[in-house]
Amino acid sequence: MTGKKWAFEDFVEGSVIDLGSKRATAEEIVEFAKEFDPQPMHLDEAAGTASILGGLSASGWHTCAMFMRLLCDGILLDSTSQGSPGIDYVKWKKPVLAGDTLTATVKVLGTRVSKSRPSLGLVTIHSEMHNQDGVSVLELENTIMFLKREGAPSA
Repeated sequence: MTGKKWAFEDFVEGSVIDLGSKRATAEEIVEFAKEFDPQPMHLDEAAGTASILGGLSASGWHTCAMFMRLLCDGILLDSTSQGSPGIDYVKWKKPVLAGDTLTATVKVLGTRVSKSRPSLGLVTIHSEMHNQDGVSVLELENTIMFLKREGAPSA
């Protein structure tokens, strides 16, 4: 979407939005792990290779953070977003290894106008992130609140 902010009305049930891609580097994986999830498979290539993950792998929380960056850059930073009431679920489906290139998409599952705040719409999304081989590494669902455009009908 070029030239205008994303608002509630821009989200159409069934549409898929490409969020772009991000490369997971060994340096970022280790840096994130040192601060937030200092397990050996996230800190050391040899430990990662010896684990069931098969190599230096990103923490699941780091994978979520990389997805969030793509969501921010792809939609949220140029939108009327008012935040989210939470995540319905998140699944870490396969390890994200150092050097993987991740791509993310969002599918709009549904939209509705808030009954208590008619200027606010709720957009429920299903998001997935895949590695360079097309393997799904992350899946999540949540609702995001967006302001409606001024003058838009409330129903």
